[in-house]
Amino acid sequence: MAVDLLLGLQWGDEGKGKIVDVFTEKYNIIARFQGGPNAGHTLEFDGQKHVLHTIPSGIFHKDTINLVGNGVVIDPVIFKKELKNLDKYNIDYKSNLLISRKAHLILPTHRLLDAASEASKGKAKIGSTLKGIGPTYMDKTGRNGLRVGDLELEDWKDRYRTLADKHEGMIAYYDVQIQYDLAELELEFFEAVKTLKELTFIDSEEYLYRAQAEGKTILAEGAQGSLLDIDFGTYPFVTSSTTTAAGACTGLGVAPNQIGKAYGIFKAYATRVGSGPFPTELFDEVGEKMGRVGNEFGATTGRPRRCGWLDLVALRYAVQINGITELIMMKGDVLSGFETLKVATGYNYKGEEIKHLPYNIEPENVTPVYTEFKGWKEDLTKMTEASELPSEFMDYVKFLEDELKTPISVISVGPDRKQTIQR
Repeated sequence: MAVDLLLGLQWGDEGKGKIVDVFTEKYNIIARFQGGPNAGHTLEFDGQKHVLHTIPSGIFHKDTINLVGNGVVIDPVIFKKELKNLDKYNIDYKSNLLISRKAHLILPTHRLLDAASEASKGKAKIGSTLKGIGPTYMDKTGRNGLRVGDLELEDWKDRYRTLADKHEGMIAYYDVQIQYDLAELELEFFEAVKTLKELTFIDSEEYLYRAQAEGKTILAEGAQGSLLDIDFGTYPFVTSSTTTAAGACTGLGVAPNQIGKAYGIFKAYATRVGSGPFPTELFDEVGEKMGRVGNEFGATTGRPRRCGWLDLVALRYAVQINGITELIMMKGDVLSGFETLKVATGYNYKGEEIKHLPYNIEPENVTPVYTEFKGWKEDLTKMTEASELPSEFMDYVKFLEDELKTPISVISVGPDRKQTIQR
């Protein structure tokens, strides 16, 4: 069986957690392929809100296997807290949660390095979540990292000490004051490692190969969004991993010719957390209303999200580089009550109008070219069928499908898993 993908097409926070949860009943295995606790996947059902950071979003379905792939970086301390939150719901994660031996570990000193690096940049900071993600991926590519499989070796603590000592020397290099008690941080870390070692570690690429051969259905779950991709995002204001379709291959060990459907998820408007260019950002009462109605606060950081109109130039680019086969539109309900809607269909870039995403989208180079639409007043959150949706809303959907040359097969009209319309 081919492996299907679910990918964010904007700057993250598109609603991937909810849709994975909705889709999970169709899949035997949900596999996370990149990122780490910098992700915040929110699920809502039965009146309860759940936020996952590293654990795949299919964990609440007892018959589904959830796999943390080799491309993910794991902080044992945060992972332990996630597991503890699941205990109150009687989730049997020791049976249905598997960890790749090749996934890298985030050490306490990775988080300290992250904080020191960001502080040293002053006004040029990139808006890191300070979870140690960047330094961990740097150790991975620098061939210094500690991996989950190393925890099964007798000398793993010696390996840890060597790397942590190296990190302390690097922290001292930064000309900033970082107050910390490493002994206290390590006490918490080593306790969390004990919990992690109670789970099942696997050679995940072999596991997935056999699962495919047996006809198991697999959904690869991405974190962050395509515009935060280390290669194709708005560099340097990006994450440290490959968030696009290619990342599913390297982050799980799945061959490119084994990829099936590629679901791309986007909001009906645009948001961004932290620093970086955002051509359609709004600084008026319209943007403020989007943020308030949409409850736009980061699930991981709690930081307010910057809001703006949908950017079709950037969205078209994300559809293109991921090979998206079906689109999923989130939060159309947030736009109810706006008299006029705008969509950026092109950019004025250095004196000419373009339709593609250029190398630099800083405000001095780019001005959005907008197309306007009549808004709708109806409350979409109680609607359960596509036939109930107002004509102005469907005009908006049809325009996006035509521009992106891709069908919008799912429309979300609220945070609960039941507030999902499949077309």
